[in-house]
Amino acid sequence: MAVLFSVVLLDLIGFGIVIPILPFLSPQLGADKLDIAFIIVAYAVGAGLFAPVWGRLSDRIGRKPVIMICLAGAAVSYVVLGLASALWMVYAARTLAGLMAGNVGVASAMMADITLPKHRAKGMGVIGAAFGLGLVLGPMLGGLLAGDRPGFALPCTVAGMMSVLAMIAAAVFLPESLPAEKRSVTTAGRPGGGSGSTYTMLRLGGNRLLILQFCLHNTCVSSLTYLFPLWAGDTLGWGPHQVGIVFGIQGAIMVVVQGGLIGPMVRAWGELKLLRFTVSCLVIGLSMGVFADTMPLMVGSIFVAMTGATLCMPLLNAIVSHRSPAVIRGRMLGVASASASWGRVVGPLLAGLNLTLFGYHVAWLGSVLVSVFYLGWVYREYALRSTTLDVTH
Repeated sequence: MAVLFSVVLLDLIGFGIVIPILPFLSPQLGADKLDIAFIIVAYAVGAGLFAPVWGRLSDRIGRKPVIMICLAGAAVSYVVLGLASALWMVYAARTLAGLMAGNVGVASAMMADITLPKHRAKGMGVIGAAFGLGLVLGPMLGGLLAGDRPGFALPCTVAGMMSVLAMIAAAVFLPESLPAEKRSVTTAGRPGGGSGSTYTMLRLGGNRLLILQFCLHNTCVSSLTYLFPLWAGDTLGWGPHQVGIVFGIQGAIMVVVQGGLIGPMVRAWGELKLLRFTVSCLVIGLSMGVFADTMPLMVGSIFVAMTGATLCMPLLNAIVSHRSPAVIRGRMLGVASASASWGRVVGPLLAGLNLTLFGYHVAWLGSVLVSVFYLGWVYREYALRSTTLDVTH
């Protein structure tokens, strides 16, 4: 678990480095605000198309080799971005990064392989804590490396080095969690195994609406991460350094909540009850953004929304892993990761369109409406579980 945490951390530091610099560096190559949304979408489309492929491949050849392949691809994408001298190269680099972005789903499958069901949410929280710590160090490092006269070369060089270090760490220290004898069962075409369409797999498992929530979740979160740098730049005159600090502080909150608090909170409340609370925090934070017009309220809305969202993904991953047989766990979590990626397509496009046509307040309102559907599903699931328990008792 510690080695997996370290590998994901190094990967996410590299990913986090580019978060605060893309909105400020892309205009130097002729990008407008919609271009910035499309750059984010290019990454998400690549991830949405290929995340299920990486998940299914990890069921067949093991988790470790897939993680290493994805890390190598990420390193190459950072090199392309660092050399970008035209806007199309930025698009190409981020598309390649998306195509190779299979690590979160595969790492989640590996965590599910090595944890007991009762500790599953805590294990997913470890992955989330690595993600959060990467968002502490990555954006802060990206902001510092960008400097007063920002350019892609230095931040992307460091990001590429992080991916290479993660690949070396995986090669040397990370054990395989899905041994060959279990992989042979997966690929034998047995019921629930690797055969059949994705839709059939989701329908038979009753997981269609569950998988949709990954899309709704990331629609909200990606809208937020797209809007905030532009919002802070236009309203407060901030640059990548200040935005990086805000994301860094939020990342520290993520580490504390996911790394230390999620286990006790799940034991006290249960997964669905806790998910109901965390999605409610997301809705409240986004709603604050609709009316925010001062720095404390603007930053506060980000912290409330993101802190709620922080706990949602480990809980959703844990619920998916509970509902997935081991032989298709990588595929299911890959599909979940793909659904989340399509949310990163919808979010910036929705927010960018609303921003262009109506301004920031309506752009935030669009995210609120999506989050309300997300919250409605959680209440529905909680009510269904409560009814089932009453009938059982």
